[in-house]
Amino acid sequence: MKVLVRKQGGTEAAPVIIHTEFIRLDDAIKFANALPSGGMAKQVIQSGAVTVNGEICFQRGKKLYPGDRFSFQGKQYQIYIHEGR
Repeated sequence: MKVLVRKQGGTEAAPVIIHTEFIRLDDAIKFANALPSGGMAKQVIQSGAVTVNGEICFQRGKKLYPGDRFSFQGKQYQIYIHEGR
């Protein structure tokens, strides 16, 4: 019996490259161009529409560090730190 393994679409995270130690969740959403404004980011976070590392997050000021992932509207984003100068 042959087993086929398929990679599901949308499992790769879009990179969000930061130049600081961490980024706040609401800022990361804006920086990733997932939403156009901080007010909108605040609303979707408080409504429970955003997950951080697989768990629903209601804290708009949650600090995200390199390696952390957040998801919004079915798209995943991952935080990376800029290595160059």
